[in-house]
Amino acid sequence: MSKRDYYELLGVERGASAEDLKKAYRKLAMQYHPDRNPDDPSAAERFKEINEAYDVLKDEQKRAAYDRFGHAAFEGGRGGPGAGGFDFGGGGFSDLFEEMFGEFMGGRRGQPSGRGADLRYNMEITLEEAFQGKTATITVPTSATCEECKGTGGAGGSQPVACSTCRGSGKVRTQQGFFTIERTCPTCQGMGRVIKDPCRSCGGSGRVRRDKTLQVNIPAGVEDGTRIRLAGEGEAGMRGAPPGDLYIFLSLAQHRIFQREGANIYCRVPITMTTATLGGAIDVPTIDGTLAKVNIPAGTQTGHQFRLRNKGMSVLRSPARGDMFIQAMVETPVNLSKRQIELLKEFESEGAGDAGRHSPESHGFFAKVKELWQDLTE
Repeated sequence: MSKRDYYELLGVERGASAEDLKKAYRKLAMQYHPDRNPDDPSAAERFKEINEAYDVLKDEQKRAAYDRFGHAAFEGGRGGPGAGGFDFGGGGFSDLFEEMFGEFMGGRRGQPSGRGADLRYNMEITLEEAFQGKTATITVPTSATCEECKGTGGAGGSQPVACSTCRGSGKVRTQQGFFTIERTCPTCQGMGRVIKDPCRSCGGSGRVRRDKTLQVNIPAGVEDGTRIRLAGEGEAGMRGAPPGDLYIFLSLAQHRIFQREGANIYCRVPITMTTATLGGAIDVPTIDGTLAKVNIPAGTQTGHQFRLRNKGMSVLRSPARGDMFIQAMVETPVNLSKRQIELLKEFESEGAGDAGRHSPESHGFFAKVKELWQDLTE
């Protein structure tokens, strides 16, 4: 069976640059890697062909020979990728394999693992605190660097030594057919170093459980769900590895009278029937703790909104403020005295012939109902 053209295998033109070749190869290698296609026997063969093609085309001299003689340039004992198979163990493809799959397989060779875990802290604040901002003191249970061994994990601060199983690489290799599979060393867990005499305080981990007290600055204008990151305030890393981060998730407690939508604040304010009818002025509270005077025009109906500019929430990282919207709720009188009832009846009787002017909405509604009823009965 004849071999496929190397350029065709990688899906590139013959004049493709080295960068284009590398991009095409990495995409196909990720797609057909046997570890990602355990149920597809053809993937391993395709993976082998892709690596063979890239091994030739990435080398200028081999590529020139291939462009001139094709596959014949590497037949008859002339060397090339078909003669010696594939070495995943060092140089060339090994470096690229580490670049693409190092993170997937547990970290790059030679780099210590054991970075501290990230932590999450849930904090509830009031709407007023979100408006003003605040400095909060929190206590977080976490893992801190062991003071006795200074984080090394060794008794008296002694340093770890190279792992004898992986010789300090943190990886071990096993042969499976023509593949060399690299895995995390089971002895040192990928650290590359082991503790000969563990510290008694931390058991060799280099860290101990401890409550940490921190000051957190909550900026003005934060919203529900805002996340604040404190770099390096998470759990301490294993044996001197970098610490994780602390993430603070904010939630806003429900307010008694205000509702927030973005930077704006909404408030439903009850207004007496007489004030709504005759007009007047009312004082309403604002989020900054002051009172704002609102003029109520005569004839105000339920649902009418009044806008108070720049009386809303603070805007995050900005001197601006949102607006406050007051929704009028005209209150129907209850528990009336005998005299009050008589006055209302007098009012009703005097306006009986002029309902369209005094109560335009109800008059208009019932006029439409009458028209609808006439249409249905005709």
